Amino acid sequence: MAFKHFALLSTALAGGLLGSSALAQTAEPAPADKVQEVVVVGFKKSLADALKTKKNDIRVSDGISAEDIGKFPSENIAEAIQRIPGVQIGNVNGRGATISVRGLGPQYAYTTVNGQTFKTANFTDGFRYDVIQTELASGIQVIKSPTADMDAGGLAGTVNIDTVRPLNLKGRKLVFAAKAQKATLADGDMTPKLSFTYADQFMDGKLGVFVGGGYQKLTDRADYSFMDRWYTTTASNTFAAGSVAVPAGATVPRRPRYRRIDRETERAQINAAVQYKPNANTDIGFTAVYSHDYTTYDVNQQVFLFGGLGTIKVNEVKDGLATKIVANNFSMENNRQLETRDLTSSAYTADFKYTGIEKLTIKGVLNYTEGKSYLTEEAAILAIAIPSATLDMSDPSNVTFTPSVNLSDPSAYAYSKLTRNEYPNGGLTHNDTDETSGQLDAKYWVDQGALQSVSFGLKYKKENFNRLRHRRDRLVLGYYPTAAFTPAMTTANAVTDFLDGQGSFQSGWVVPDIDGYRQMLAKEGVTIPLQFAPEATYGLGREIKAVYFLADLKGEIFSVPFRGNVGVRSEATKQTVDGYLTTPNPNSSADVRIAAGTYSSSNDYNNVLPSANLVFDLSPNLLVRASAAKVLVRPILDSNTSLATTINSSVSGGITTYTIALGESKLKPLTANQLDLGVEWYYGKGNALSFAAFSKEVKNGTYDTFVCPASFEGVALSDNGTDCVGTNNAIYDITVKANDPSKNMIKGYELNWQQSLDALLPVNGFGVIANYTHVTQDKTAKFQLRNLSENTANLTGYWENSVFSARVSANYRSEYLQNSADSFFARETHIVKDRTQIDVVLGYTINPQLSLSFGAQNITGETEEAYYKTDNIWQMTAVTGPSYYLSFQYKL
Repeated sequence: MAFKHFALLSTALAGGLLGSSALAQTAEPAPADKVQEVVVVGFKKSLADALKTKKNDIRVSDGISAEDIGKFPSENIAEAIQRIPGVQIGNVNGRGATISVRGLGPQYAYTTVNGQTFKTANFTDGFRYDVIQTELASGIQVIKSPTADMDAGGLAGTVNIDTVRPLNLKGRKLVFAAKAQKATLADGDMTPKLSFTYADQFMDGKLGVFVGGGYQKLTDRADYSFMDRWYTTTASNTFAAGSVAVPAGATVPRRPRYRRIDRETERAQINAAVQYKPNANTDIGFTAVYSHDYTTYDVNQQVFLFGGLGTIKVNEVKDGLATKIVANNFSMENNRQLETRDLTSSAYTADFKYTGIEKLTIKGVLNYTEGKSYLTEEAAILAIAIPSATLDMSDPSNVTFTPSVNLSDPSAYAYSKLTRNEYPNGGLTHNDTDETSGQLDAKYWVDQGALQSVSFGLKYKKENFNRLRHRRDRLVLGYYPTAAFTPAMTTANAVTDFLDGQGSFQSGWVVPDIDGYRQMLAKEGVTIPLQFAPEATYGLGREIKAVYFLADLKGEIFSVPFRGNVGVRSEATKQTVDGYLTTPNPNSSADVRIAAGTYSSSNDYNNVLPSANLVFDLSPNLLVRASAAKVLVRPILDSNTSLATTINSSVSGGITTYTIALGESKLKPLTANQLDLGVEWYYGKGNALSFAAFSKEVKNGTYDTFVCPASFEGVALSDNGTDCVGTNNAIYDITVKANDPSKNMIKGYELNWQQSLDALLPVNGFGVIANYTHVTQDKTAKFQLRNLSENTANLTGYWENSVFSARVSANYRSEYLQNSADSFFARETHIVKDRTQIDVVLGYTINPQLSLSFGAQNITGETEEAYYKTDNIWQMTAVTGPSYYLSFQYKL
């Protein structure tokens, strides 16, 4: 599959780019007697700037920079970062949202803006890059080997987003841009994006101001068909009459599921900066960043709840999988859920730099950042009985599922046929995280021998994470609505063209009429109470004190020049986790529990983090890098919550399932001893070739274990081989998280090639960027990295001149493991198959002020596929489709 797409890329380069070059050859040459200054602009300039930064950096780093003020070479920041070696992108409903660095998941990368923490509104599961518009960034660096003056927290690396410093610009800048975008799978018209940028200098260049803002609206759609749960057979399992012999340990499909997600997003962002340099020795700055993302979801699901094995007839078994089955007399839930995600991230940073004392530089930073989210869910759930259904998984590339009921027929949901009829059902969640920090640094220039300077610094941070959960459920009242208060299924919003023709699944179904339910509820005069859910409410506070020492070095060893630094950072952490003790609600129909008290658990720890970075300049264009460091990431909150005990419940097919994460507030921070060794060759103008090998020995990695204790809160439990079941017939999914006493060795290497083809082709402007990363881990360790692709590759071909530009990019990622903390679709884990996405950007510069561009993402419509345990067991098919945009930029 990957080779097919790389061949397609080559064809696109040969056709699209060479076609554009023909236009360049017809351009009238400049008169020979006029000497013109050649100014490199556009994409090629951004590559050159990033390459220069990489070469001059003491640390192991890679980056990308803006083509121009307010113009970044990608649709969003996550998709821009994925061009960097060792970086993998994570999709959320088809939209680039999170990143992994060198195989470690999103939660192990640390994100900063101008070197300071920037809190994401969704503080679990890693930083969400999709809520930030690209206009924020003037450049992005992925720092893979830290120095002692950097905040700890990036076990994988630190992603730093630089914003504009207004005095670094020349003259007044005023830029307007607009974009129209369309996701082909989504309904509706093209959606707009508007942005502006203003920068100027005053007081003879001593005062600079910058303001950038933007508004964007996006609509997209993602369709998923997946197997939610499985049976594992034992010797005592019994099947429906007529089943073929099924060996113990075989896998039997248990819960097919359809899910269509229609999203509509509105984003607003403001970035402002003031910089004041009253004299040559003083530089004072203030930066403010505000980003708001409001997204509505219309989620339509079909959940097929197969009964016990006694209702399943197995007609074929291959390689331990029941490939052909008939399920009889089971329940199907038609679930429509409206959701909102109101996300806000902001940061306010004041900094100063003073150099008025001989050989001494003093810097200071004050930073406050906050992320807030308000999440709501409102669902209508209707269930009917399905007499039978056939499922054929013998061909993983063409799974067939056929229920005996026409799901597009509204009469199938007549009130007399409903076995569940519930509205509303849903939760309301407030997440709030903030950090206040102060930092002071002093650098003294020694200039004695190899010792260039010494730096000292200290930092204080106080951060808080709080989650408040409520629920609003009809079942609290203890009864269902009558036929008089049950609206008919709606065909106006019916699902059609499900999966865009992929797979042999039903292409559509009618859905619950939530507007009708709202009206019926008002007519009924019933008020559904809002209930506090203490079992899913918690808080986390941390106080971090840090001090560091850093020495900058420069000299020669055996006539070979070197530069570098050595340092050590010490961080003391005080952590407190607060939560609620709960008891079951005496109202058996309620989905929330009763608070019986509170608990508070403290954990203090200290970490000493040495680091060293050396660069040997074998020649002006050939260098060798060597780095060593100890890095850490503190115990994290993910969607399964590792630090506070949480209990969530759901009801399907009349069976209650409790999902319980036992809090482990005493978890130790994950640490890693890492080494880097690389060679970089900068040859010719705009050309570079580099190789880097790395290793990380991770200690205290965490892992989840499912447990089935003898009882939970007075309910006796037993393991039936598939589920942990209580005497109340409820299912208990109980997990405990623990530190792995063993070590996981992660190893890998990166290749990066950047080549201008000006010296090789008769037409200037062509070039190529390519990188490849290989990562492996010790698979015997209990702590296993999720979201780890052993192989990733990026290939971009480009051509540009002063008028036209074209880029084609292919991004390949090999398969990777996920669990329920990573994806809603991986409750019992799954492995996402390898995938290649191809993007295209075409540009036309009308004049120095006005430019146009056209872009296409996922132009081949690549789907996302996953399997369970082995590649013969299909688990998921996801379709998002291509998206296109047309934009213009006007500069004054």
